[in-house]
Amino acid sequence: MSDDFDLLETNSNEKTEKVDVNWGKAIDSMKSKLAQEDDPQVRQKILNATLDDVVNMAEKDRTTLLDAIKDLTDYQDEVGIIFEKFSSLNADEQKIIDDAQKALERAKIELEDAQNKPDTWWNNLWGRKSKIVKAEQELKEAEKIRSGADNRAKAMFQERIESADVQTLLSELSFKSQAAVTRLKEREVEIKEVEDKLQVAIVEATKNHTKALEKKKEVEGQLEEQYALLKQARQELEEIADKQSTEYAQAIGKVTKLEQKVEELEGLKNAYTTLAASKDSFVHKHNLTIKVLTSLRSNLQTHRAKLKSDTEERLKYYDGYIVALKARTDQEFAAILEHLGVKTDEHIGETLAAMHTASAKARQEMMDNIPVHEKVMQGVYSSYAEALQEIRNKDSEIQKNFADRYGIDMKELFEDYYKADANAPTGDDTPSNDPETETNDDDLLS
Repeated sequence: MSDDFDLLETNSNEKTEKVDVNWGKAIDSMKSKLAQEDDPQVRQKILNATLDDVVNMAEKDRTTLLDAIKDLTDYQDEVGIIFEKFSSLNADEQKIIDDAQKALERAKIELEDAQNKPDTWWNNLWGRKSKIVKAEQELKEAEKIRSGADNRAKAMFQERIESADVQTLLSELSFKSQAAVTRLKEREVEIKEVEDKLQVAIVEATKNHTKALEKKKEVEGQLEEQYALLKQARQELEEIADKQSTEYAQAIGKVTKLEQKVEELEGLKNAYTTLAASKDSFVHKHNLTIKVLTSLRSNLQTHRAKLKSDTEERLKYYDGYIVALKARTDQEFAAILEHLGVKTDEHIGETLAAMHTASAKARQEMMDNIPVHEKVMQGVYSSYAEALQEIRNKDSEIQKNFADRYGIDMKELFEDYYKADANAPTGDDTPSNDPETETNDDDLLS
């Protein structure tokens, strides 16, 4: 398998930046908020879900994410994480930091250039010292601006995410996760370096422990020798009868000197004993510390590996969530269009029906207002009856067609339509043979 799959790889040769940690309460606040997310009604929400419910749930997702991003951003400050390395800044936010950093670097170079000019009367005549003072002031101002750049960028960032959509917030969460992977790896490297130093310290402490025991043994040998000499000197002192003699005074001096030597050796013995015990103690302390650090490093590796792998998977998971949200919106949009189409169909149907009714009424009014001869009217009604019979026959076919195709009985609808014409003459009535009538009929159709 490829080495790229080694999620637990830790390269201690990489140069990392040490970050001072100031522990605060932000992490407890985040854990508390996450614990409040447990909802016993989740199953019921899923069972009874509507598109409107999904909108509310998605908005709750956004609110929860927004609060989490804010808490994480505050937590960065409390534990000393550099803001711009732990948040996905946009171009404007990043520009504030970059411009301030470039200005700071320019100020440092200008001060260095001013200080590197030789301290000669000629250069001083041309303002070397004043240029140094000016460059120092500009550097202080640049440092002040740079230190405030993070806060300005952070304020813009916080303002931006206040109105950010879920996709932006998920991207920010993914970015923070990826930044956390880097931070965890840096911490592993730092722990490993301390472990290596402690291993060296154990070796040195063990050596010193051994040396202290050796010196203690050596001093104990000297003590035995001095104790023997002291015992002999005291015995010689007791054997001198004349306590006022020079010989007695010399014997006392010899005993005193030996006692002093024994005292010094006793002190050395105690010192080496204490030193050996101290080194032995630190060997065990260092060993315990190494075990603890190794355990912590192992846990960090586990978290880092899982976070790195899960973040890569979450990016795909989040993509699916975003697409699903968009699909929900499209689905709702389609439903609105469908509803609008149905309403439009209804309105058009009403208009067409009204148009037909109005047209029929207009036709009736027109027929009533036209004074015609009775025979002409008879011919008109005869033609109308014939046409109506045709229509009825056609309608009968349509009804049968509807019934065959859709299972819909249209008979009642059509019967209502024809109720007013129940006594109308049929096509079997004998038409008039009057030529004038036929001529007038042709005229009406012209």
